[in-house]
Amino acid sequence: MNEAQRQLDRPLRVAVAGTGFIGRVHARAALLAGATLAGVSASTAERARAAAIELGAQRWFDSSEALIADETVDVVHVCTPNHLHAPLVERALAAGKHVVCEKPLATSHSDAERLVAAAEAAGVVATVPFVYRYYPTAREARARVQAGEAGQIRLVHGCYLQDWLVNPEDDNWRVDAALGGPSRAFADIGSHWCDLAEWMTGHRITRLAARVVTTVPKRAHDPHRQAFAGASGGGGDRVVATEDAATVLFETNRGAIGTLVVSQVSPGRKNHLWLELDGERAALAFDQEQPETLWLGSRSGPRLVLRDPAVLSPPARPYATLPAGHPQGYRDCFDAFVADTYAAVRGDEPEGLPRFGDGRRAARITEAVLESAASQRWEEVPA
Repeated sequence: MNEAQRQLDRPLRVAVAGTGFIGRVHARAALLAGATLAGVSASTAERARAAAIELGAQRWFDSSEALIADETVDVVHVCTPNHLHAPLVERALAAGKHVVCEKPLATSHSDAERLVAAAEAAGVVATVPFVYRYYPTAREARARVQAGEAGQIRLVHGCYLQDWLVNPEDDNWRVDAALGGPSRAFADIGSHWCDLAEWMTGHRITRLAARVVTTVPKRAHDPHRQAFAGASGGGGDRVVATEDAATVLFETNRGAIGTLVVSQVSPGRKNHLWLELDGERAALAFDQEQPETLWLGSRSGPRLVLRDPAVLSPPARPYATLPAGHPQGYRDCFDAFVADTYAAVRGDEPEGLPRFGDGRRAARITEAVLESAASQRWEEVPA
């Protein structure tokens, strides 16, 4: 019996590199999907040990490299700071592991391109958690667009707004370009919006004009503060080189135009991902903070579609795991994404599973946004 066959006959053994906010989300989802949490690694062995005890992992590793080298691990989840994604993913792929890599897949398009090629050469499952695809109402919007209910999509517009970096006292490793990459707000959350917009519409952004702004030029240095945690005051000030907000005007390969506003400094906006698709016959709007309904607009007036398994279309229905009126949220989406990844490892092909190619696409759009902001010109984005 070969290794692939053995993986089908026992729980998958997974390991999580990085145990911050998102690493814990990955670990929980892995356990709910029926996997064995074989181990974790963190920035120090002491943190890894504490996380292993908290998360119920079988062991902790002194380093992420040691975690990847463990021959008993089937799937590696890379949840480290962004600058470590490419080298750790390359190691995991070379070791024949299946990989789940947090976004951005890499801090440059060229690195992302290399990782896609390495994953294809290794013949493994390699995914990126663009988990907003897993809201049943987002899948319902996609299904209605594909069925032609909206007609030709003419306008795609929306925003992704947060406020967790609004104050000069707010800080995190993502602010540091050496750790997070040359783009922060757009690579972190604008990439989610673009992935969802392209996935829901079937369009591809082919040309864009962007502006970026750093509204807080200096921050109290506190790189160990976890994302979304309250400001702690940290140490001395540091100069900020990554953007707090971005605006993008774009065109698509199927004749639509669009706008996007991305911000991590919008007071009161916690995780406001809003996306509207305006077609010739109908409009659809998805709001991540109000995901139990999908807004439908027509000339005769608007109406709401509930996240109700009894009324959702077949592509959306399997992801509505609770009865209507029992809210589903972000963790449910993440759980579904990880379960679909493991299903792919076992040989299934779940519809809409975001792969490394989607991570490469996000890196290319991000690069175009930075290029346009620097040149003050329109930039082409190959479809």
